[in-house]
Amino acid sequence: MICHKGYLIGKVDERIYGSFVEHMGRVVYSGIYEPAHSLADEDGFRTDVLDAVRELSISSVRYPGGNFVSAYHWEDGVGPKEKRPVKLEPAWKALETNEFGTDEFIQWCRKADCAPMLAVNLGTRGIEEAIHYLEYCNISSGAKYSRMRAENGNPAPYGIKTWCLGNEMDGEWQIGHKEAEEYGRLAAEVSKTMKIIDPTIETVVCGSSLNTMSSFPEWEAAVLDKAYMFTDYISLHQYFGGQEKGSEAFLQQADSMTEYIETVKAVCDYIRAKKRTDKMMYISLDEWGVWAYAPQETVRQAESSRWQKAPAISEMVYTFQDALLFSEMLMSILKKSDIVKIACQSLLANVSAMIMTETGGGIWKQTTYYPFMYMSRFGRGTVLDARSDDPEKELDHVAVYNAERCEIVFFAVNRNVNAELELEIQLFGFEAEKLIEHVVFTAPDPFSCNGPGHETVKPETCDNSRLEKDRVRSNLCAFSWNMIRVKIKEQT
Repeated sequence: MICHKGYLIGKVDERIYGSFVEHMGRVVYSGIYEPAHSLADEDGFRTDVLDAVRELSISSVRYPGGNFVSAYHWEDGVGPKEKRPVKLEPAWKALETNEFGTDEFIQWCRKADCAPMLAVNLGTRGIEEAIHYLEYCNISSGAKYSRMRAENGNPAPYGIKTWCLGNEMDGEWQIGHKEAEEYGRLAAEVSKTMKIIDPTIETVVCGSSLNTMSSFPEWEAAVLDKAYMFTDYISLHQYFGGQEKGSEAFLQQADSMTEYIETVKAVCDYIRAKKRTDKMMYISLDEWGVWAYAPQETVRQAESSRWQKAPAISEMVYTFQDALLFSEMLMSILKKSDIVKIACQSLLANVSAMIMTETGGGIWKQTTYYPFMYMSRFGRGTVLDARSDDPEKELDHVAVYNAERCEIVFFAVNRNVNAELELEIQLFGFEAEKLIEHVVFTAPDPFSCNGPGHETVKPETCDNSRLEKDRVRSNLCAFSWNMIRVKIKEQT
């Protein structure tokens, strides 16, 4: 691998280390919020979950959906809890008590040290409700909804910076699904009006829900043709299953995520040229993760728990193999740091999550928890355009230069199930001082997993790397994730 100081991809936006909270299954109730729990604080938030979130260094969290938002009335989730309505929630066929809403979410974000990112309902609602929600959150005082927030005990505005204009509006499963031109025009008008109310906000327009959608990438072109000049980001969503493909083919799906991002960038560049504008459109990959259940299994789970509060649905247990693909997806985001500025791992607790909770009991950390934790902590700075010759695609890697810490961090996955890889990293324009650490994440079986009381699959430090002047030489264990940190002399 060649790593040159002069060849850069882009600065890492800390918002790529975000997550996602939706009223789906046990994400909220008995996930992040459980007032009856022995470890709940005065607001009903589970402090063990808050500790785990802070350990992950999560930067921002998207809320309230997700499919949930397309029939959600934000007004139902504010004000005195005893007056909030209990409603049928059609997206996940659950009973929604609304005891946790916007005010609680903002308070939770403050305790979790992360920035809130809100979505407006463009499925069953539109411009009027969006600007009312914005007023409630961002306007100081004097009008109906800002006064309502103050009366609810929150006199200072929340100052929410980023707003999602609906969710997965290309999907026929979405409540209020729209055709591309129809949605693009609505999103443009909603964003335009919201920015009249608060010119400081940024908005995210819905792109495709998966790279396998039949409407991709025509959806992006049609939506952006209407909304490009009024919005700031286009969203991508991506989940990968396919565990039956075999381990190496399963991991290579991360390459198609990189291609997905590149294709959307090409569409953005085309519309930018068509509009004859200097305005850039960036990407918000605000749902991503590994899906360990077949879709029909999720449907069966939902049907068996209709109209219950917080039914236990889609509570996936991730194997070590799943964690490797998960880490490669995050590496793909890093490698496109010039265009991807926001990303939200989906979801935060219990549903396709890094953090699992037991109702009334403890928590445990999935295999996916650990690569995210290390990458969020150390994958900050500027991504280097590191190149390697690997025709077999056995090695996936990304390099991040952090000038403040005077270090280069290499993340690498050996996709080969049976053999270790020898990696040589040549540094140009950097003067290495020492090898800080080599952290390796591997397991005796690709299908090893963690669970309550046995978090046995976790990274550890090793001595598989050494520094030789301007070279790092490493042995990467078969089927492993690796983090190699190198201290360099301060650049002048």
